[in-house]
Amino acid sequence: MTKKQNILLKASIAIAVLFAIAPASNAMHIMEGYLQATFCIAWGVICLPFIVAGFFSIQKTLKQNRKTLILLAMSGAFVFVISSLKIPSVTGSCSHMTGTGLGAILFGPTAAGVLGLIVLLFQAILLAHGGLTTLGANTFSMAIAGPFLSYGIYKLCQKLNVNRKVAVFLAAFFGDLFTYCVTSLQLAMAYPSEAGGVGASAVKFLGVFAPTQLPLAVIEGILTVVVVIALESFAKSELKAIDFEIEEEKE
Repeated sequence: MTKKQNILLKASIAIAVLFAIAPASNAMHIMEGYLQATFCIAWGVICLPFIVAGFFSIQKTLKQNRKTLILLAMSGAFVFVISSLKIPSVTGSCSHMTGTGLGAILFGPTAAGVLGLIVLLFQAILLAHGGLTTLGANTFSMAIAGPFLSYGIYKLCQKLNVNRKVAVFLAAFFGDLFTYCVTSLQLAMAYPSEAGGVGASAVKFLGVFAPTQLPLAVIEGILTVVVVIALESFAKSELKAIDFEIEEEKE
């Protein structure tokens, strides 16, 4: 193991330790038993093709270069830590970051979906964060919808020659916000307002989390940029192995 790989391994362990002491929460993950059975089944079925594609994507990446396993582990640990930390929202509920933008940028949206699913599963079992019955709904919002938007924004910024750090920030920022928009819509579909239906209910759910989620999205964008900068310094060979374009320093 090289010195840089050793540093990355230690960083992964440090992140895992932080995750282990993260407080249990009932944050914006849809909690156990909150959705009707039909919605739980439907969201799970919708997620299936994305997760299968993600497994094949990860398998292909690992076959090409086993070194990328460390980057995968770090991406998963990053999701686990920052999505386990919460801040109170205005109505007594909670908001948190997602962290899935990093995996989408490095490995693509389907691979990020698998990482997100694993994280959500462990959070539901170990932290009572989310739930097993609502795993499909939470996976779709946090591990599929958010990463796909993050990936799309990052690729668009690349085509427009946007500064790398700005592109990473925008991808993580909007991916985070989109996750909560989708979650609000999921909740609105399950519990439509008597007065205005799904639309009115969605607006109410969005309003609950907007005051805390907007600053959290900014923080997530900054943290993702910091992680990418660190990887460019200590994991150049691993990043090149996944065809991640490294920003060269100008003399």
